[in-house]
Amino acid sequence: MDKIIDDKELGRLIVREHARAKRLVFRSKSDAIYVSVPLGVTVSEVEKAIEELRSKLKATKQKVARPIIDLDYRIDTEFFKLSLVRGARDKFLAHSELGEMKIICPPDADFTDEKLQAWLQKVIEEAVRRNAKIILPPRLYMLSQQHHLPYKSVKINASRGRWGSCSASKAINLSCFLVLLPKHLIDYVLLHELCHTCEMNHGDRFWHLLNELTDGKALDLRQELKRHKTAISD
Repeated sequence: MDKIIDDKELGRLIVREHARAKRLVFRSKSDAIYVSVPLGVTVSEVEKAIEELRSKLKATKQKVARPIIDLDYRIDTEFFKLSLVRGARDKFLAHSELGEMKIICPPDADFTDEKLQAWLQKVIEEAVRRNAKIILPPRLYMLSQQHHLPYKSVKINASRGRWGSCSASKAINLSCFLVLLPKHLIDYVLLHELCHTCEMNHGDRFWHLLNELTDGKALDLRQELKRHKTAISD
């Protein structure tokens, strides 16, 4: 289970144990700093490492700060498009349909206001989640049937830490932000989780199977996926 450290200067740090980890690894994202640690590492040990790396972590966090959501902000992906336009009324209006969302903003909207930014983030994420619930489960089912890799259930969440996961009971969880990826990367993630229904680890047999299902492109697709982030405004 994740351990949460709230730091006044660095914000939230999410600590996760990994069986294969040999050292502490810090990764700064827009919502938090993720810390991968070997099994048995204590919170006090993590906090000590934070103090030693504080200046570096602070600098890295500033680099990945979320861009402001304003009239110039756009999302233009295959399955979801977003635009903000200036309107004449003194309140915000959000129009959302499958694959597209438009937010009409008051002429005097102050986009530097933190509460407004939080509201916009929430509204957009909800639209992304609704689209994901419509788009992802049918695609997962089709790939499951095509490759004879059955699963028990699928849930859509707003995870920022990972694109997807599969439990030992074959329950699959998918991040709603998957719908912001190109179609071939969506399929790669779905196939990745489906492969875990019969190969729970990332051993040779897992990669052999995933490679077969992706026409020998598993490692290339894995590298391409690393260039994308699980968020709407990174």
